[in-house]
Amino acid sequence: MKNKKAPSLNQRIRGDIEGRILSGEWAPGFRIPYEHELMAQYGCSRMTVNKVLTALAESGMIERRRRAGSFVARQSPHLEQVALEIPDIALAVGERGHRYGFRLLERQQRRANAALPEEVRLVDSGELLALRCLHLADDRPLALERRLINPQAVPDTLAVDFSTHPPGSWLLQNVSWTRGQHRISAVAADAAEAALLQVPLGTACLVIDRETWLGEQPITWVRQKFLGDAYDLIARFAPGGR
Repeated sequence: MKNKKAPSLNQRIRGDIEGRILSGEWAPGFRIPYEHELMAQYGCSRMTVNKVLTALAESGMIERRRRAGSFVARQSPHLEQVALEIPDIALAVGERGHRYGFRLLERQQRRANAALPEEVRLVDSGELLALRCLHLADDRPLALERRLINPQAVPDTLAVDFSTHPPGSWLLQNVSWTRGQHRISAVAADAAEAALLQVPLGTACLVIDRETWLGEQPITWVRQKFLGDAYDLIARFAPGGR
């Protein structure tokens, strides 16, 4: 078995702090341990701790106050955000009164393909976990999924049996993330996709490409192709937004 590259000390400290903030253990306004306390806890230099706290401040997760310390940031009342939720397909299907099903088509642990930008963005030239899946509703195909996971960010995924646990559901239940990005498009199903989805060649599909990060560390990239007549995108908004 190939040795997995361990996260750096910077990544471990940052991940620990972000995890406590995202879980609610450290609420907005909570004072983060002083630099000398973190140095003692992790056996590292002040420079290492300072770099981590500076990065967290730049991401907006904490506020640094001179002579007072660092605190979990409070959301600005003037902040405006436009976001899409990351849905749990299994839950969404069940909530609509249908029986959810899932099939793992392929699983590979391999080096990133330098010709595929999404793989390079995720792990550079390192190893990734590549999955291909089929989602079903009432035993009928609903969506195809191609997912890439960064095992450096989520090492536990290498031991998960994704033939019984849909990867999207498992990640939402077990992994914290700080930001995500969606790209939405429409394509016609090619021959291989049409066969798996049990539809005619060229059937319209809605495509969602999604990337998520924990701090600056990429977690996963996924492309989901839904049958065009089986999925809706709904955005809720109010007057006065930008």
